[in-house]
Amino acid sequence: MSATKTDLLPVPGADIYYEVRGTGPLLLVSESGEGDARRSADLVDRLVARYTVVTYDRRGLSRSTVGDPAQPLTIATHAADVHHLLAALTDEPALMLGCSFGALIGLHLAVDHPGQVSTLIAHEPVAPRLLPGPERDSTDRKLGDIQETYRREGWAVAVRKVAAVLGIDPASQEVEPGLRPRPIGADRGPNFEFFLEHDFTAIRRDTLAGADVAALKGGPPRVVPAAGRTTPRDVFDYRCAQVLAELLGGVDLVEFPGGHNGNLTHPRAFAARVCEVLDGPV
Repeated sequence: MSATKTDLLPVPGADIYYEVRGTGPLLLVSESGEGDARRSADLVDRLVARYTVVTYDRRGLSRSTVGDPAQPLTIATHAADVHHLLAALTDEPALMLGCSFGALIGLHLAVDHPGQVSTLIAHEPVAPRLLPGPERDSTDRKLGDIQETYRREGWAVAVRKVAAVLGIDPASQEVEPGLRPRPIGADRGPNFEFFLEHDFTAIRRDTLAGADVAALKGGPPRVVPAAGRTTPRDVFDYRCAQVLAELLGGVDLVEFPGGHNGNLTHPRAFAARVCEVLDGPV
């Protein structure tokens, strides 16, 4: 088991907690939902022999702080945090795996700081503004309904609606054996609350448009649109990945094991696919 370095990085308006493990090229993992630096521990365990893996708590989650919680939060702010984190760790372009919300952050980083990332795997980015008008409006209504459910009935009820909108059926998910248990208990409540109140609003107000992403066609960086093998094809996260592939010039949509959260349910197979993609075109 490789040693873990932990530290706290001051950035404008926040302090970002991060962890570094492994050897090899630097690979930053940006998580989905309320996920913090340790959410994909099973996946990271399978990557550290090949990469120096950086994980972090987004501002407002777990050990990261935010100076003014009342200040509106944007995806661009999250991307700036990643920019500062990578700048503190390396002078070279880094590799990045972004899952869901983390993929949206990665796309902003690629647009704003194209020289900082060499390859971005964007797994089912929750980027509604990339969708055609009717789909975008429908998605925004669903996200708004989830926020209202959270404010009215609490995070535990809202999270079930999040799973439905993303095409996740916890009752029917296949998982690899030997995973660390990660129950959704009260200890995860504060992160879910911050995510549903602040990050959901940031997604709904995001300004990343198709023209921004289309400008990344041909790189740098190399952007790899990805989606889960079992994710329903009609849910908005899968559709965002499809549209991303189209905007990048009709590149292939790379299939990964599992569904929207395959990084959690299939860490062994997911890690193998990450290595295959990062080592060259699939």
